[in-house]
Amino acid sequence: MEERDIRFVRLWFTDVLGSLKSVAIAPAEVEGAISEGVGFDGSAVEGFARVFESDMVAHPDPSTFQVLPWRQMERGTARMFCDISLPDGSPSFADPRYVLKRALNRAAEAGFTFYIHPEVEFFLLRELNPPVPLDEGGYFDHTTLGDGTDFRRDAITMLEQMGISVEFSHHEAAPGQHEIDLRYADALTMADNIMTFRVVIREVAVNQGIHATFMPKPFSDFAGSGMHTHMSLFEGDTNAFYDGADEYRLSKTARHFIAGLLKHAPEITAVTNQWVNSYKRLSGGSEAPTYACWGRANRSALIRVPQFSPGKSSSARIEYRAPDSAVNPYLAYALMLNAGLAGIEGEYELQEETEDEVWRLSDRERRSLGIQSLPRNLDEALRIMENSELAAETLGEHVFEYFMRNKREEFEVYRAQVTPWELERHIRVL
Repeated sequence: MEERDIRFVRLWFTDVLGSLKSVAIAPAEVEGAISEGVGFDGSAVEGFARVFESDMVAHPDPSTFQVLPWRQMERGTARMFCDISLPDGSPSFADPRYVLKRALNRAAEAGFTFYIHPEVEFFLLRELNPPVPLDEGGYFDHTTLGDGTDFRRDAITMLEQMGISVEFSHHEAAPGQHEIDLRYADALTMADNIMTFRVVIREVAVNQGIHATFMPKPFSDFAGSGMHTHMSLFEGDTNAFYDGADEYRLSKTARHFIAGLLKHAPEITAVTNQWVNSYKRLSGGSEAPTYACWGRANRSALIRVPQFSPGKSSSARIEYRAPDSAVNPYLAYALMLNAGLAGIEGEYELQEETEDEVWRLSDRERRSLGIQSLPRNLDEALRIMENSELAAETLGEHVFEYFMRNKREEFEVYRAQVTPWELERHIRVL
């Protein structure tokens, strides 16, 4: 901090819904914060504590220290992510980072390290409400400087200054829609990186006089923004998903893991797609998954097995296509991991690969193939999750109950709204 003239250190953590929280301290307070923590009122943070148990303590994780490059470099500002505890030093069960750590510890006990590589999509807008896309580009289009290409260059430069490696970036299918793929990392590091990513994207947008949104589907007529997530388990330096003798190059571990995700997918969708608007993206068919099935080249499937060069066993992975980029990554990754681990522990049998565009099949054809539907809206997702032992055990009682209560309220408010579509369709004729 002295070498870099750091004058403020922001302590970051997330609430249950994945909103970033921050408190700034002076460099002189950092040593005490690391050893003793920084107290705050947990009852004022979404889902953290009731009023009568409000005291919480934030403990900075020194390994997450990074300078914020969008702040002035002289008299600069840095950040650290925090773990949240109770005053007696025990972990807070309301801390999303702790939820993920518990799942990762379970994987570690089985000998696995969980790696993540996300494809993060978002929109750049000239105006927010009503939304106006920054550009008219399409998939992989090369847009002119100042219309997104320049934006992605600046954002990637800033991400890499913060130690977040980017694999590649491009324009996505919809006008104003862009994608930046982060290089794989362990799941906890990646969840921290995604929280940082969203801040960086918004900061760069503000600096350029435009707006960025991670809303899953801001336009009725264009594709929504997903966060396709590539996953793999390693045992030491060995990829546990790879088997060179298998026709798909998938090990038994990988097959069981996929089967676990497919079986439990409807139960965890309320978290991987936690907003009312998330289901506008999932309802569209095409490349947004609607049904729990898997395939290799099939981009309508929930899980895709990407092909990789022979001999590159470290690249064996699966791609889970449901999450959107407005997700709480800590909770989502914990549930995705535990769903896969349940498949491994229970030795679930993997159903046959689906080669068809699943949303074009009839209900009878899907049932004959053993393919479950994903929830069609947030209410249905919550009703399924409510009876899920996997979700309750993974999230813990406090997070599970708060999440369910908050999201039920969101859906009830949404259900009471009269939409422009209804007025346009019915006001004159009914």
